[in-house]
Order: sequence, then C-alpha cells, then structure tokens
Amino acid sequence: MRWTTAVHLAGLILYGFAAETPSDAEDWPQFRGPNASGISAESMNPPVTFSADENVVWSVELGKGVACPIVVDGCVYETELTDEGRFAVLGFDADTGEQLWKTEFETGELPEITPPNEHASSTPASDGETVFVHFSTIGLIALDAKDGTERWRHLLPMPFYLMGWGAANSPIIYEDMVIFNLDDDLNPYLIALDKQTGSIRWQTPRPDMLGGYSVPVLCTADGRTDVVVAGSGKLKGYDPETGEERWTCNSLLRTIMTTPVVVDDHIYLSVQSFGDTSRVLKYALLQWRDTNQDGKLEKSELEAVFHEKFDNGDADQDGFLVEDEIDAAFQSPDNMVGGGNIIQSIRGGGSGDVTESAMVWNLDSKAPSDISSPLAYDGRLFLVKKGGISAAFDLTDGSTIWEKQRIRNFGNYYASPIAGGGKIYVPGENGRIVVLEAGPELELLATNDIGESIIATPAIADNRLYVRTLNKLYCFAEEAP
Repeated sequence: MRWTTAVHLAGLILYGFAAETPSDAEDWPQFRGPNASGISAESMNPPVTFSADENVVWSVELGKGVACPIVVDGCVYETELTDEGRFAVLGFDADTGEQLWKTEFETGELPEITPPNEHASSTPASDGETVFVHFSTIGLIALDAKDGTERWRHLLPMPFYLMGWGAANSPIIYEDMVIFNLDDDLNPYLIALDKQTGSIRWQTPRPDMLGGYSVPVLCTADGRTDVVVAGSGKLKGYDPETGEERWTCNSLLRTIMTTPVVVDDHIYLSVQSFGDTSRVLKYALLQWRDTNQDGKLEKSELEAVFHEKFDNGDADQDGFLVEDEIDAAFQSPDNMVGGGNIIQSIRGGGSGDVTESAMVWNLDSKAPSDISSPLAYDGRLFLVKKGGISAAFDLTDGSTIWEKQRIRNFGNYYASPIAGGGKIYVPGENGRIVVLEAGPELELLATNDIGESIIATPAIADNRLYVRTLNKLYCFAEEAP
C-alpha cells in the first residue's frame, strides 16, 4: 500500500514557474552526477566557505537516510525513512527548498543492516520526467517528477548479504531504459527496465559476484557504448541493448564498493578489499559470522536463505563448513579472488577476455579507500581514505603526483569527492567538508563544519552545493543571503 501526502499548492505554483524557466539549469541526475563522474562541468563558482550557519540558501529536516541528492530541471530529489517507519521520496524546488511533493511507501519488515548504512540508501536517478529509486523490500519505483505520483513499481528479489551490510545500490538511466545492478551474496544480477512501463527489457545473472555496491557507468570506445560494471574480481562490459556480456577484465579484488570513473575511453578504478590476495571470503565470514569462534560455520550462524548454498558446500555433510568448504559454498570456483589494494586504468571496448590487452596501468598502492570512489579531474586521479589521507596520480601513466598527504580532517570517508570550478570537495563522515584547489600540489582552501554525519556524496549544480547529512538537506552558495 502506498501512502501519499497532499501536494502543497504553493509548491505546485513554484514548480510551474520553475518548469518554464530552468531549461538551461545544470543537472546532477544520478549518483555522483553525470555518468557517476563526480564533476560539475558548468558550475564555475561553487561555494568555498559554508557551514550550518554560513552561506546557507536553504535547509530542510529529513528522516534518516544516506541517499545522495540529485538535481534535475530545477528540482532536488531525496529519500528518507520517516519517523513512522515508511520510505519516502521527496521533491524540492532547487532555488528555494520549498517541498513540492512527498510520496510514502509502507516498507514491511526491514532486513538486517549495518551502520553507517541506512535503509533509505539508494540514490535516485531522473530524466526530468520520472524519478527512479530502489528500496530493498519494494523493488524499483518510478514516480512522476512533477507531483510524485507513482507510475509503476517493479518487484525485485530481496537482496541478502552474508555480512549483513544491507542494500545501497542505485539505478542509472540509458536512453529509454533504467539500468540497475544488484550484486548481493545470493543471486546477483544486472537488469534493464523500460523506463515508461517498468517491463523487463533484459536481465543478466552475475553468479560469480559477491556482495558489492558499484554503480554501472557508460563507456564509449571505438564508436560503441558499453554498460560497465565493477564486481568481485572482474570488470565487465555489457551490451546496453541486450545485456549480453561483451568483455571481462579479470583484474579486480574480492569486495567492490567503489564505482569506476570514465574519461574518454578509459575506465579508472580504485579498490581496497580487506586483507591481502590470499584473503578469500572464508576469512571474512569466519570473522563476521562465526559467533562462537570455533573456526567453523554452522547453519544457525547464517540466514535461512543461505542454507541451500551451505548444503552445497558441505562436502562431507557433517553440518559444518570448514576451510575450503566455506569458499566452495559462497564464492564462485572460477573467481576465488582475495583482498588487496589496486588503482587501475583500463581501456574500454574489446571483446572476450581483455585482462592483458586492456590494462593501461596498474598500481599496487595503499592509497585506495574501501568505500570512497576516485575522482578523475584536471588530468589527475584524486583519492582519499580513512584518516584524511589523500593521493593523486597522473591519468595518462599512473605516475605519482602526491601520496599519503593528509587533508587535515581525521576520520572516516564514506562519501566520495566531487569537483567543480577548479575545486575539489571532500566530505568526511564527521560532518566536515574540505575544499581543495585542483592542481598539481595539495592546496587546502577551507574546512567547513556542517555539524552532522555525512555519508552521502553531495551534488553540485548551478554554482550551488547540495549536501545531505544524516537528518538534513542543505543548499549552499557563495554569498548566500
């Protein structure tokens, strides 16, 4: 059952005015903006200094959530879990913060989730006509961008994670399709739905994947566009019209939570997966799920949905999984990859196994973060990780520009850096956003304290910075009233 609040008349009036005028407004239409790049190409003067009390254009209170804000046709879209335990999608006027609409859904019983993740975690995507978003117990939802009316919903299998992380996957839009990747530990898949009707155009299983959160990106090489998805051990390119796998680069690690970035026909990745190359899944499972710490897994330590996989891996049928039985149960036999740290440049396109032919450069570096995605900007690949440690590498050859330099904001980094107007914005979980000058040296411009946890990656549009904290949405601008 769907619950919908009344649409504010004043909001509709404001929307009607905005809808006639923002044809030249800048869009940030999905996770990390255009093609998940994290870059605003049009904003030349986004704010440098701001706080909860300075250069605030507007702010609104929200229920808990970690979805990133998106901006399309002069509107900002966000999600929340309300105090009543319902999932809500909201539309706001980007200039004024006026709430245009709010559409709520009953969630049913919510699955296990591990902080700092929250149930309202999927970043919406919009083409200006429809807003698309995922919720674990509901599936993919399509809402009218103007008034929040539900257009369709497509029920998808509930995702399950061996480590209880919870869902946090986000859709993208390609031509007349909504494309959504969901790598969980039970039945991973990549799916494309008709954006008008919600009907399946194609669905491609990804059985060799483990739970991960990489958002699909688009890469055009030699005149052909591929949907590119990073997952356990493999970067794969798919035909966007059919979902057929075109190529695979078998160079990644066990757990993939970051999203690649694309510059021309090159794909850049930064991945940290806990442990070294020999640390396959069994070590993580024994650490997270072996509750009595006896060095083996039994069924009672896992959710019921994983019991069939458990039985398949229990070679001697003694009711326990030990040593290689653990990996045989849950990790693909042809994809027994471990952990480590990598930074790679891979050329898009090709066919079949391109592991050797597509690799441009590959760094075994301690720089990558396990969650914060890289930023390719101004000829450099910028990275930040726990402790506020940053690094930058030349996009062409991977040579080090700087490494292990602190940005003077200690803490965790779950949101990803973004850029606009020659500046790099680095949001920390502690609520501080560091602003850097984009250049060959690390130059700190400002450290701005918002005062509340930041897990969601901000958005930049029309020289404004939109920041979603755990319980609030801010709009900042230089010299705001």
